[in-house]
Amino acid sequence: MPATEKAVLNALRTVKDPELNLDLVVLGLVYDVEVEGAKAKATISLTTPMCPAAGQIVEDTKAAIASVEGVEDAHVELTFEPPWTPERISPLIRSALGL
Repeated sequence: MPATEKAVLNALRTVKDPELNLDLVVLGLVYDVEVEGAKAKATISLTTPMCPAAGQIVEDTKAAIASVEGVEDAHVELTFEPPWTPERISPLIRSALGL
């Protein structure tokens, strides 16, 4: 069965920012997902370019993508354009966080 963008996004919900304990999708850190055949790539950001957990988050993201059925080649692109802001978090979660 071929991989889908939805399946990749669902897998990315398992990757959490260790400081906020919320997943990348909820935090609005997933900027793009591309699936072409057995290749899948996610473009993500971090809450700050100086994130001490950056390496772990990127590795966890790659592992999550690779775990999707049909994905044989997983890639992660890290970007800071546009810079992440709390406005990328859904309003309900922002409210719960007091943001």
